[in-house]
Amino acid sequence: PHRAQATASESDVITVRHSAFAALTVMAVLLTGTVHSVATDNQAPSFDTAKPGYRYEFPKDHGAHERFRTEWWYYTGHLTAAGGRQFGFELTFFRRGIPPEQVRTQPSQWSIQQLYLAHFALTDLDGNRFLFADKLSREGLGKAGAETDRLHVWLDRWSATMDDPTSSRQRLQAATDAFAIDLQVTPGKPLVLHGREGISRKGARPEQASHYYSFTHLTTEGEIRIGADTFSVSGLSWMDHEFGSADLGRDVVGWDWFSLQLSDSTELMWYSLRRDDGSADPVSSGTLVFADGRTQPLTAQDLTVESLDYWTSPRSKAQYPQHWRITAPSLGLNLDVRSLLADQELNTARSTRVMYWEGAVSATGQVHGTAVTGRGYVELTGYAERFTQRL
Repeated sequence: PHRAQATASESDVITVRHSAFAALTVMAVLLTGTVHSVATDNQAPSFDTAKPGYRYEFPKDHGAHERFRTEWWYYTGHLTAAGGRQFGFELTFFRRGIPPEQVRTQPSQWSIQQLYLAHFALTDLDGNRFLFADKLSREGLGKAGAETDRLHVWLDRWSATMDDPTSSRQRLQAATDAFAIDLQVTPGKPLVLHGREGISRKGARPEQASHYYSFTHLTTEGEIRIGADTFSVSGLSWMDHEFGSADLGRDVVGWDWFSLQLSDSTELMWYSLRRDDGSADPVSSGTLVFADGRTQPLTAQDLTVESLDYWTSPRSKAQYPQHWRITAPSLGLNLDVRSLLADQELNTARSTRVMYWEGAVSATGQVHGTAVTGRGYVELTGYAERFTQRL
């Protein structure tokens, strides 16, 4: 497939989603003289960890949580132009807190206490091409940041903002010379809390967890620009917000993450943490969202994902799954999921040196015997090389 890459000229390129946090400590070290070596394990922790019983408060919890080390606001969606042209998009903002004991300089506008990263990608399905651009900046001097009492996160002129908390409507804006979006997304369902007792498990140890919620059904309208062409679009999007301070287990080499929006108005989120031997870690889990907004937590015993076909990247030589069978017998769920464009690999060799795949997918199958179709996004990490860095 033809591939086009747009690179943001105003800051360094860095491309990852959850993997981004694994490299942000490295990026801080690269900013010469600003931080020293990571604190040893026997030092007092600098950040809070996700614990059972966390009580969300909205709209405050849409904002930044600087007492936690890592955080992201993540949007994906499928959009259709007036003439029928199909697009997928992704816009993600990451925050990485630098522990106070690692900051050498005195607090000032120039000291690095928070790092921000923004990731922007567009899949032009009819044009058979994938475009992406990413930015990295320190907080301060207005270059990047996030409010702590509402959703307003930005890096340069890229932003995600919720001005009216009563409607939870959000505006997404990002632009490069090659492509741009300006979208309004409005929840069609209440937000969904993932996991149990307010936490989403990421490992066996108590501290290996995060706080994680989603808007799984966002009615979307706005504009997409590719080059000099602008398209009025509408469709359906998904938003994740997650924050925590944990590292993955030592035997986890990567993960497969799915978000699916089905034609019967149900949604599925699922992540499998992959071990050395290819098996899924027992804490792998997800959530099924019913048409009326009710939710059902899913465990590794409830759902199975089988990879059926692969694509080999000509750049990294990684073999990424491109076709999956997802089954959950107790839910009557049987889905066939396929990538809509093979080459949706993101190459970060100039920055984090992480290669991963994240892209638009389609789904067909049955739920309790009723035929369904759907669209979604899948993220695949640890295929080009073992995921070894800290989150």
